[in-house]
Amino acid sequence: MTQRIAILGNSGSGKSTLAQRFARDAGLPVLDLDTIYWVPNQVAVMRDREAMLADLHAFCAQPNWILEGCYGDLVAAALAYGPELVLLDPGEDACIAHCRARPWEPHKYASKAAQDEKLAFLLAWVRDYYVRDGEMSLRGHRAVFDAYAGAKREIGAV
Repeated sequence: MTQRIAILGNSGSGKSTLAQRFARDAGLPVLDLDTIYWVPNQVAVMRDREAMLADLHAFCAQPNWILEGCYGDLVAAALAYGPELVLLDPGEDACIAHCRARPWEPHKYASKAAQDEKLAFLLAWVRDYYVRDGEMSLRGHRAVFDAYAGAKREIGAV
């Protein structure tokens, strides 16, 4: 049986944690969309969109997978592969708390200190999710979720 899951939500919503739990339970590969969105070892430098999409499609060509991220356009592109779509929205307070407690992410930052230097920016980004527009906003995520005709579920505050 094919199992594919796409997880979408705000920073700190629990996407990575949920993806890792699903991966551990089902033995599925996971794609953190940050790894195809940003140029490795660069500070906030986006990759070429065609390169992002090529990597996304190569990953999604597998029969079973999980991907997670806040990039509504990339998740929308992955929906062509028929995954279950999970929208996470535990609320602003939970996302802020998760970001404050986040362990070092070596695939994103050279050190824990470098990650901590960006915390204020991240917390502002998390708060802005609920009022901004665009593909990395609640409105953008809701549009992707609402338009998807496949299997989907929304997980709010627990």
